[in-house]
Amino acid sequence: MSATGFLAEPAVPAPLRQRARRATSAELAAIPWLGVLDASQRQQAIAQLQVADAEVGERVCRIGKPASYWFGVVDGLLKMSNDDSSGQAITFTGVPPGGWFGEGTLLKREVYRYNIQVLRKSVVAGLPLDTFHQLLEQSIGFNRFVLNQLNERLGQFIAARETDRIGNPDVRVARNLAALFHPLLYPGVGSLLRITQQELAYLVGLSRQRVNEALKRLQQQRLISVEYGGVRVLDLQGLRQYQYP
Repeated sequence: MSATGFLAEPAVPAPLRQRARRATSAELAAIPWLGVLDASQRQQAIAQLQVADAEVGERVCRIGKPASYWFGVVDGLLKMSNDDSSGQAITFTGVPPGGWFGEGTLLKREVYRYNIQVLRKSVVAGLPLDTFHQLLEQSIGFNRFVLNQLNERLGQFIAARETDRIGNPDVRVARNLAALFHPLLYPGVGSLLRITQQELAYLVGLSRQRVNEALKRLQQQRLISVEYGGVRVLDLQGLRQYQYP
């Protein structure tokens, strides 16, 4: 194949599932719940796990489609929203590295009530529905992990609802950033989140210029540090409790 042919993007990319592959050792190490399984359960999960390289704009989940996988972000950034629904468009949350989502939908074997869209090139992992339920039946540690996920995400959505009622853009940026640094829901983020101001603007629902102004103020108050290609949190509790002076 010529260099030009190798680099050329296909007119219509193959569906994400058709591009799935086995996870590498480094990718498996970035999946937090594998560590709560015993050796045989972990081997079972790894045999069924698939990962795929997702491009910007691709949909991992679509409203109305049956849930068949439990998905997680190995690397990159996704957006959870209802932008194809008949109601007002709402962005529920971003999903950065280490985040797994959709367990509530899988537990009830329902269709998705939200879209998951790729904001930047990402590596997405998927565990089949049947394997997910088998692990729930077999592993107390896995049950505890999923229960903690549900509990923490409920708290996050309650906080997000409260934030939506706050008109101040600086507070909205601070609270949304804090949510993306949640150590239990998104353990792969650490202290530095790889995100652009435009990507953050998509998640917060503000213009890039307004997000830029908010980031400057948060940095002046030593809550964050804006670095090349991302944002580093310096005071997570301060971000969570931020009030405009």
